[in-house]
Amino acid sequence: MTTQLVHDSEYLPRICGMLRQIEEQEMDAIRQAASAAYRSIRGGGLLHAFSTGHSHMIVEELFYRSGGLVPVNPILREDLMLHSGAITSTRLERKCGIATEILEQAGLAPGDTLLLSSNSGINTVPVEAALYARERGVTVVSVTSLEASALLKSRHPSGKKLCEVSDVVIDNHAPLGDGLLELPGSSQVTGGASTFGSLFIAQRIVLCIENLYLADGLRPPVLSSANLPGGDEFNRELVQQYQGRIRALR
Repeated sequence: MTTQLVHDSEYLPRICGMLRQIEEQEMDAIRQAASAAYRSIRGGGLLHAFSTGHSHMIVEELFYRSGGLVPVNPILREDLMLHSGAITSTRLERKCGIATEILEQAGLAPGDTLLLSSNSGINTVPVEAALYARERGVTVVSVTSLEASALLKSRHPSGKKLCEVSDVVIDNHAPLGDGLLELPGSSQVTGGASTFGSLFIAQRIVLCIENLYLADGLRPPVLSSANLPGGDEFNRELVQQYQGRIRALR
């Protein structure tokens, strides 16, 4: 009897194919997101980022990293991330009122931009966050799987999905179930996809924002690596400009 195995050698080409789809099909939306964030920052505001579960990694990717933009406000709450309780996190992201409670304390202001990532786009917290932000004059950018959203039912009381309540929608091109491979003899998928797509999108947005600065003859507020000689000194002046609004920079 021949043992069936996961076709793991297909993982790399499938990931690369997914990223190529994003590059070829989502650049208009990515540029729209970058333009919104650039207008916010140049107007004295911020690019905020908020997500739950595994999707919170897009927030980490955007905030306080070498080569990253300084005026990014990370909105992270521990009980919505997996390390402090995975089952609790899953339960809470389906509850009403959580997003409002968090965003009321996040320092959103009219004219700001908020980036939300949710692969399914159906859970209550990201949908509620988008509605809350838009009501307050904040541009909402969502990163989501349009394939998954189309096939799943919203858990928000309105029946709306994240892609339906956002100003700019970027498809991460992750498949339903968020796996690129199948376990033999079952319908179960494996080989995670959405994190790669979302982090790639985050970096493409950053690069587009930097080019908007450069096109206006301005130097983008980009962090140096703190591990390079002079990195701390270089970053100190940039960080001081935003410490008043970004709590996580203190």
